[in-house]
Amino acid sequence: MGRNGRRTAQVAVITGASAGVGRATARLLARRGISIALLARGRTGLDAVAEEVRAAGSQALPVEVDMAELDQVVAAGQRVEDQLGPIDLWINNAFSSVFAPFLETAPEEFRRAMEVTYLGYVHGTRVALQHMTGRDRGTIVQIGSALAYRGIPLQAAYCGAKHAIVGFTESVRCELMHDHSNIRVTMVHLPAVNTPQFSWLLSRLPRHAQPVPPIYEPEVVARAIVAAADRPGRREYWVGASTALTILGNRIAPGLLDRYLARTGYDSQQTDRPADPHQPNNLWQPADGPGGRDYGARGAFTGRSHEHSLQAWLSRHRLVTAAGLTGAAVGALAWRHR
Repeated sequence: MGRNGRRTAQVAVITGASAGVGRATARLLARRGISIALLARGRTGLDAVAEEVRAAGSQALPVEVDMAELDQVVAAGQRVEDQLGPIDLWINNAFSSVFAPFLETAPEEFRRAMEVTYLGYVHGTRVALQHMTGRDRGTIVQIGSALAYRGIPLQAAYCGAKHAIVGFTESVRCELMHDHSNIRVTMVHLPAVNTPQFSWLLSRLPRHAQPVPPIYEPEVVARAIVAAADRPGRREYWVGASTALTILGNRIAPGLLDRYLARTGYDSQQTDRPADPHQPNNLWQPADGPGGRDYGARGAFTGRSHEHSLQAWLSRHRLVTAAGLTGAAVGALAWRHR
């Protein structure tokens, strides 16, 4: 445990580390001197993020792995333990999907998206627990989404996988509690994020895919992930006011959201620009494979994305927020009774 009751990791594993949220999280953790295993399929992206981690003064272990293949994940976990040491923190983040209406998504494409996104988390969690259980310590952070609670059109595979991850994680958490385990599992639910996924996911949309505004930069999410790793006692973290409103709104009026998304969900997920018929897709092979492009952490919407989230800051600093609200209430009462 570190200062203020925080859990301090020495060896972390990040899946989907070569780009987007995983890349931004690796950069942030590297500043702490944590040894980081970087798991992804794309060699070019892996090499680039490994150099960034080393430049920050931390040890990096890039490992090419398809999270849909359990034997590869098992081998990766053992390699991390052998070369970096006991795994303290495992962050499940890797995913792939398809932008298309459900009936325009081939069965094998849907299956592949579920295997990478849902089973990838299952495999990562299994391997993490196999190493952590004997030591009775460690933290697993599952990267979720507002879409884990509220499905939207054109993303049936992604929404289905994220919903499944919530149910799976709740089950595992209960089992750990039953066993009086000191291993902690938490989730971080994301808003729309400016990542390269919109430039490399398989898309059958007539126009270029985009995140549903408001859009946040991946560094906003990375800060929330690191906070969750520090304080994994909370079940969930919500990032962005849009995430909170989506989850709460779906609890209160899901039918109203059905009708709203039926009207707006197609246009809000597409730009005005026609889709590029030659855009790469990473469903079967990484877009950043050997000799390919390094996509980095941010996508193509930087000019439209927020670099900060007040809601996420307040969520991470609940004691400060509560104290501030209490002080404001006391002050208001004092003023009223002057």
